[in-house]
This record gives sequence, C-alpha cells and structure tokens, in this order.
Amino acid sequence: MEYLIRFSQSHETFRLAEIQSLAVVNGINLEVISYSEESPFCIVRLPSEDAAKTLLERSVLAQTIHEHWGTAETYDELHAIVKQGTSHLWLQYKDVSFKINIDAYQGSRTEKRKIELINSFAYLGFDGLILLKNPDQKFTIFEQWEFDSVPREIPDPLKVHFGRLVGHSVRELIKTYDLKKRGYISTTSMDSELALITANIALAAPGKIFYDPFVGTGSFPIACAHFGALGWGSDIDGRSVRGEGGKKSLKGNFKQYGLEKLLGDVFVSDLTNSPVRKARILDGIVCDPPYGVREGLKVLGCRDPDEKDAWLVEKGKKTYRNPTFVAPKKPYSFTAMLDDILNFASDTLVDNGRLSFWMPTANDEEQEIAVPTHPCLSIVVVCIQVFNKWSRRLITYRRLPDSEVDLSALAQRKREEQVKGHTADDLNSFRRAYFRGFKPDQESTDVATG
Repeated sequence: MEYLIRFSQSHETFRLAEIQSLAVVNGINLEVISYSEESPFCIVRLPSEDAAKTLLERSVLAQTIHEHWGTAETYDELHAIVKQGTSHLWLQYKDVSFKINIDAYQGSRTEKRKIELINSFAYLGFDGLILLKNPDQKFTIFEQWEFDSVPREIPDPLKVHFGRLVGHSVRELIKTYDLKKRGYISTTSMDSELALITANIALAAPGKIFYDPFVGTGSFPIACAHFGALGWGSDIDGRSVRGEGGKKSLKGNFKQYGLEKLLGDVFVSDLTNSPVRKARILDGIVCDPPYGVREGLKVLGCRDPDEKDAWLVEKGKKTYRNPTFVAPKKPYSFTAMLDDILNFASDTLVDNGRLSFWMPTANDEEQEIAVPTHPCLSIVVVCIQVFNKWSRRLITYRRLPDSEVDLSALAQRKREEQVKGHTADDLNSFRRAYFRGFKPDQESTDVATG
C-alpha cells in the first residue's frame, strides 16, 4: 500500500535519512516512490497500516503519515485517480464521523475556495457526521505550490494529493528536550532536534549500547536514552561532565528526564588515550567532535617531553591522584582526530553498528574538507546543515562485517604516516580557513598563479 509522509519544513537533507533509518530499526520494508528535498511530501510503499504507524512513532522530522489515495497535477485528474483506485475503500467510511482538511504548502486559499474544493469530493458518499474536533477519520487535500505563489498570484498548484490520516510523529519531543528548559548546558550543547535526529539515524534502540567520546553536557546520550539505548560518554574536560554537581551536571540532566537507569557512566579521557577496550561491543557511536575554533584542539600529552613540559609528568610520581592535578595537553591534528574516530569505530562497533558524527567544512569547493573514509566502514548517508560561509555535515557509517572488509586497503591505511605539526593552526585546516573568513590561502594562490 502507498502512503504519503508529510515532513516538517526543516533540515531537508536529513528527512529521508531519518525515515530510512527508522525502517531499519523496526525491520520494515520501505520503498521510496517519490521524494524531492524541495517538497515536504514523500510517497512511500509499506507493507501495512501498522507498519506506517510504527515508522512514524519516533520520527522527529516527519509530521504525519497518510494512506495515499491519489496524486495529480490538476483536481480533475486527482478525482479520476481517486474514483478509479480507491472506490473499494469508501464503504468502510460511509457512516463514521469525518472531516477534510486542506494543507496548502507555499500557497493560500480563501475560505470560500476551500469549501468548494472540499465539496468537490462529495462523490465519496460519506454520510457520517462532519466533526471539526476528534472525528473518527481525517482526510487531507495537500497542495504543493511554487515558491512565492501568493505575491506572484499564481492561480493553481503544481501538484495535489489526497489521503487519509494514519499516524503522527513525535515532533513534540523537540520541546520536551529543549535546551532552554534543560538544567545544565554549555555553549557547545547540541540542540534537541538535531540530537534526536542523530540518535534516530544511528539506530538507537532498546538493548543497545551507545557511546559519545566528546560527551560534554550529554545531549547525544540523552537523545539515545530516550529511544531506549544505554548511554555512555567521556570527555577530555572533566569540568564539562561534572558541572556544579546535582541538577547542574550531566547526571542531573539524565535525572531531569527520568533517564537515570539508561545512563551507563561517564568518565574523563580523550580518544587517543581511551580506557575503552578494543572489543566489538558498541552498537553505536554518536558525537560532535570539537572543531578547534574557540581554542586549538588538544589531547593528553606533552608538547615537548624533552624540554619545558617534561616536569609536568615525572616518572614514578603518581601526581594524577592529586585533586589539583591538571593533565598536560598538546596540539592535535583535526584530520588525525577524524582518522582516530574512524579507527576507534572500526575497533569497537559490532557488525552493522553505526557511527554518526558531525564534521565542519567550508562551502567553497576548493576549501571543502573531504569526507574521511575507512576500509572497515561504509558510508550510509551524509546530511548537511548550511550556515553562511561554512556548513557542518552529519556523516553516518556502518561497520562492515570482517568478511566484507578489503584487507589490502586496511593494510595500506595502517602504513600511512601520521599527520605532524606544532601549532593549532598548523594542525587544523578548518580553523585556518575559519579565521581567514574562508578566503583563499595566499600561498596557494601564489603557487597557482606563479
């Protein structure tokens, strides 16, 4: 049976990825028949009405799903399609209460015209009460108009659809987990909508273990826990995890939402010095790594162990047990961090487990940072959130079973040299571009024109 999904008008490149991921989570056979990022309407084929309800019951970007009765470019064509393809369904709705809505995307109708369009479906033969509140069945006429159709006085929509309401999404969760209502946040806390979407695309679900190696105030583990996964996290800065304690802490955030039982634990470490053993035990890894803009990227270690930093860590002295101890840190390459994330995922994800992480890039193709790859990971989808001169991408990978890994490519990767550098700017091409205003590098320009 065909169904029409009515999406929200936000994060267009994420919409289809979320729905397809939810189909995987629920084991639903989903076929996309028609979809464009320019439109909030998506027509899919699903095995049953129950499958349609299940598909949307944890979606954040969808609004509703409808049994699809017809799509056409004109109302005359739509009526012909509805009469020919759905007449066998009319009898079961003959005596129930109902109402018919009009959803005009990018367009507008007068109340008089709305009534005329609704009455044009009188041939359906529904004799039940027309109830504006809580009817037994809700039908909707969807119109897709050209952009700026109202000021341009365009007379007719591009397409019209007709369908019967089947189920709703959980888009209201965005308000439930709104950062403005959360007890403890920081400047880098991921907003609730994108955190929930990330958890959905990463396939968070009951019985699964999810981990965020840059946990901060816990936005991603909280989103994963809402969908039933057990959340774990770590961060190089213990202060961001501990906060002020109580309600003003990561654990306080979990308690605020009644999710304490779905918090495994959080600990202080960085990705290059992780206590997590290299075992294929994680079902998912979700994170928003630091971009190195506010301050240069750092990892634990001495910048120059032979000279000035050596005194910070003396052999045989367990100074790390001192409450006032602050571990020394050294600059970290942005590209090396991306490689380390992929290596960590390769070592710890179960077969078909997912890694979903956010990565910045310049909008200029010449300065764009390539999507990193790994022989053990297959790219599932790349979603893009565009800002002014830069964007950030949510990149999702699937851990391949060992039988599908290209061993020669894996061996080659291990032979590659590590990125080297001394300062934060040396090691982070995105940071350099950000503070240049994403203008072309003068040295590169000189080389190109020389």
